[in-house]
Amino acid sequence: MALTDTFVRQVKATEKAIGDKYADGGGMYLLVKAAGKYWRMDYSYAGKRKTLALGTYPEVSLAKARDRRAVARELLADGTDPSAAKRAEKQARANSAASTFEVVAREWLSKTAAKRKAITQAKVKTWLEKDVFPFIGSLPISAIGPRDILERVVRKLEARGAIDTAHRIKQLCGQVFRFAVVSGLVERDVTSDLREALAVKAGKHFAAITEPTPAGGLMRSIHVYSGHPCTVAALKLSPLVFVRPGELRTAEWAEFDLDGAEWRIPGSKMKMKVDHIVPLSAQAVEILRALHPISGHGRYVFPSIRTGERPMSENTINAALRGMGYSTEVHTAHGFRAMARTIMDEVLGERVDFIEHQLSHMVKDANGRAYNRTAHLPARREMMQRWADYLDKLRIGAKVIPISRAA
Repeated sequence: MALTDTFVRQVKATEKAIGDKYADGGGMYLLVKAAGKYWRMDYSYAGKRKTLALGTYPEVSLAKARDRRAVARELLADGTDPSAAKRAEKQARANSAASTFEVVAREWLSKTAAKRKAITQAKVKTWLEKDVFPFIGSLPISAIGPRDILERVVRKLEARGAIDTAHRIKQLCGQVFRFAVVSGLVERDVTSDLREALAVKAGKHFAAITEPTPAGGLMRSIHVYSGHPCTVAALKLSPLVFVRPGELRTAEWAEFDLDGAEWRIPGSKMKMKVDHIVPLSAQAVEILRALHPISGHGRYVFPSIRTGERPMSENTINAALRGMGYSTEVHTAHGFRAMARTIMDEVLGERVDFIEHQLSHMVKDANGRAYNRTAHLPARREMMQRWADYLDKLRIGAKVIPISRAA
């Protein structure tokens, strides 16, 4: 006879040590002992008699125990051992609990550390600890869906106006998920579903002077600037080489051949990760030769004022420009690139592909092949000298006649 809720609730244990069994059918029964009431199911699998634990009463009611019996019988019908399936499920839950997003992210961060510079590693770690872990770090990574990342992480960043950071954080989460895919913890990268969901990043604009007359005023201000010799030299060299500010401030003496008038920047320092050659004008070489007695004994051309073991701060040149009266809305350290790009093209008529190549942008020839670092080097050397001479003329106020570019 099938059990009833009333009977299950009221039945008491006897003095039998092994307890009493009360059948409900289909192999399921209630085992009543002094320590408690237990749901069990006897079944046969692969010729062996086995017992499956279905839970404890009252945590598992009679109805719930019958549901579990039904599931077990379906597994048996499919040729699966219910006890083995239960152990697998229990292990999966344990694995899921151990594989939280934070645990997986920290493992990813550790195993991929060699691919990043120390400063980048620290920055990524801080982003995760500040903007991700507090919100989804404790969740099993297998249980996280696209909306968890969108609502709990990305939208919070967008709400405080950190649009660029929101995009970076989303990309970081994607990298963690792809690592989890390879590790067999998840089936896919759920951040791919957010491709159209994020706010559009505002384009980064670096203020720059791009007209000859104000450029001449800037050159005069730089020429009379009074400050630390390394800062003065960096300021004077910036418009002559127009590399990225980070490439300039981390320049090392070992990269320069002053006799050959070349600066060879290794790809590890470049945005495009490709070695880059900067032909040096006579003016640039003169600045570097004058600076060599001051910093030439160390590694960096422009060392930090506090310690020669590090390059100058990324804010040094911008701070000097502000001290000369040029706000970040007028001209920045990065603005020397736009100044060179615009004036060399629109005023001096230099070949655009030479300019772009000298800016270390990806430039392709007529056959679609990317220029290598030595492409058109003699012509670029001449172009850089013309540019330096032109800046001198702007500085002293000489009349400059625009050169029309041939059609």
